[in-house]
Amino acid sequence: MARRDFGGCVQSDRTWPNLASMMFSLAGQWPDKPMLRVWRGESWRSIKWGEFGRMAASCARHLRAVGVAAGDRVVLCMENRPEFPVAETALLAIRAVPVPAYTTNTVDDHAHLLRDSGARAVIVSSAVLADRLLAAAAKVSGLDLLVVMDGERLPHAAPQVVGGQAKPGHDTIGHDTMGRDTIQRPNHGGAVRVIPWSGLVEDQRPPDDIAAEAAGIPATALACLIYTSGTGGSPRGVMLPHRCILSNCAGAVELVQPLKLKDETYLSYLPLSHAYEHTVGQFFLLSLGTEIVYARGVEHLAADMLAIRPTILTAVPRVLEVIRTRVLTQVAREKPFRQRLFQMATAIGLKKVNGKRLTVTEYLLDPVLDRLVRAKVRARFGGRLVAALSGGARLEPEVGRFFQSLGLLIMQGYGQTEAGPVISATPPDAIRIDTVGKPLTGVDVRIAADGEILVRGELVMDGYWNRPQDTASTIRDGWLHTGDIGELDRGYLRITDRKKDMIVLSGGENVSPAKIEGMLMAETEIAQAVVTGEGRSGVSALVVPADGYDDVAVALAVNRTNLRLSVTERIRKHAVVPAFTIENGLLTPSQKIRRVLVMRANAATLARLH
Repeated sequence: MARRDFGGCVQSDRTWPNLASMMFSLAGQWPDKPMLRVWRGESWRSIKWGEFGRMAASCARHLRAVGVAAGDRVVLCMENRPEFPVAETALLAIRAVPVPAYTTNTVDDHAHLLRDSGARAVIVSSAVLADRLLAAAAKVSGLDLLVVMDGERLPHAAPQVVGGQAKPGHDTIGHDTMGRDTIQRPNHGGAVRVIPWSGLVEDQRPPDDIAAEAAGIPATALACLIYTSGTGGSPRGVMLPHRCILSNCAGAVELVQPLKLKDETYLSYLPLSHAYEHTVGQFFLLSLGTEIVYARGVEHLAADMLAIRPTILTAVPRVLEVIRTRVLTQVAREKPFRQRLFQMATAIGLKKVNGKRLTVTEYLLDPVLDRLVRAKVRARFGGRLVAALSGGARLEPEVGRFFQSLGLLIMQGYGQTEAGPVISATPPDAIRIDTVGKPLTGVDVRIAADGEILVRGELVMDGYWNRPQDTASTIRDGWLHTGDIGELDRGYLRITDRKKDMIVLSGGENVSPAKIEGMLMAETEIAQAVVTGEGRSGVSALVVPADGYDDVAVALAVNRTNLRLSVTERIRKHAVVPAFTIENGLLTPSQKIRRVLVMRANAATLARLH
């Protein structure tokens, strides 16, 4: 296969100065190798590495031409699709700072992100998302460029361009430096230019000039801002320099060596705005030459697994839990003989996982049970799965052992956005499913006197954007204070508790209880509230009514609150409980709710909610 030297960055020993150089280097090494696949129209369409390199360079040139400069923060808000890594690589190459945003964000969420990051440009996938970002931009100042991807379709409220003229309205037509029409949409901070994505990737020139320029970016330069919620409920921008993600990639390469990965296929469905998918499901797997296939959506995930037959899959605990439940439900409907076969298959499989010697009968039955039982479960994942990487939330050991007993390799990892995000993972040839594995190469982990997990290494963030006090309290003497409680057991890390209140749902989503509780208690009908959901599929709430209000009024207040929350944050179930007081020990003298004690006192109620 032909090799090209893009800016002197050809891959030789897997050392790159920065992420943009890595991407252009790989494009030069594998120009004809399939890279990205997406469902477009009525079929799957593939993009090769060489085409990716051309588009990323074209996008970089044109973004610079329309005014995006080094250091500018640029929000990326789109579903998982090839344009995400194209846009991000382009921004990285010109030293702009990508700011991934969830497509499920509310207008207020986007407004906070725009205001806090100071973003002056946004790239979105659809007119619907564009309208939401424009509504957010109307509440803040600074945004002056919006790029829309869905063909030439511009936001709903934008005027139609007819013969170079706009229909009457407050929006006006302008021109970019390449002579294309742009829409000037006013907000209180100035006009927002709205331009189509197609013009940014039309340049057919090779990427040599942009790749050569990118080669000069040091690993210490800021790569991206990924927002995560703080314990106070206000999302904070985590500053990740190139070295953080490159460190994750280097450590993960050593971790997966026993798998001998080559020409793998990965099904991407976690949002690329999530730090885990952003690093592992994008940069790391692409650095191995893995083809990334973007799922059509969570609702199509089961069908896509059968169609794509991935060899690598990110399996957040929630997905594994759902599949396990479905399998067990189906088994319960089978005839007793088939149920017995399933029980034998899992029992023998678990003995093998635990390294126990099989009896002669079990040894003879094992291959038969594998064909009759285990293979059918593996077929749900497409039948070719080499390994599933579980991360983003705690995986219950029972769930992990279930899949292990059926012949599926489940590797569990641990991390947080502030660490790139991967801190540790289970080696594929030495899995201990009740742990989150060993720290990656180059990562130092120690346990503080109070049990908190401390992390040090190239993976640690530079800090929180515009929050020096938060940074100083989180990184002390070079050690990242994770807020998690754990222990080291013969080199393996085990998480035992969470020091901070942040809720991590079973799907890996981070939810701030303080934010939701504050919104609930702002409702007239609600006096007190505690939100829970750690490790669960959704959020639940314990609610104390204000004087004079009944359960119906509280329910209506909860519904109103849900309308102002993103899909992930919405309260799925709630229960009305007695007041939290100083007398019953659930309220401090300073009137602060003792969340842990409240949950303990209402354990039976929470069990019914979950």
